[in-house]
Amino acid sequence: MENLANLEDSKPIIELFDHTKGDLVRVEWLAEKAIHALPDCLESVGSEEPVLPQLSSVEVSLIGDEEIARVHGDFMGDPTPTDVITFHHGEILVSVDTAEREGPEHKNSVEEEVLLYLIHGLLHLNGHTDLVEPDREQMLSTQNEILRRVLNRW
Repeated sequence: MENLANLEDSKPIIELFDHTKGDLVRVEWLAEKAIHALPDCLESVGSEEPVLPQLSSVEVSLIGDEEIARVHGDFMGDPTPTDVITFHHGEILVSVDTAEREGPEHKNSVEEEVLLYLIHGLLHLNGHTDLVEPDREQMLSTQNEILRRVLNRW
């Protein structure tokens, strides 16, 4: 299923594709929440070169652990499943299986955890990194703040 999300005069467009066989994520709900998260993600610039403002679109694919493990192995040399992989050409891969497993640890539903991973990917595109401290701590704090704002959890 494809869904295009955008705010008036906002860049980039977020394209969502659900490649999973289940119905754990309502793509329409995710698109709506992504629209609300995008301005905050654009406003929060990390320490690396941001590419998000220059992109015309960001493609977000919801996939399973098997597929994300394959990509993780091919591009990062680690053939284990991970939560999210971001490519700086504007592609974000999100593992719904990982979100289903890890969501309860963060007190999130599967959909909320997927949204967290999507926000994480958008922040990577805007120059955030989680490879070294204190950048990692700042990125995690920022993504959690954006998630709380989008979900109206104050």
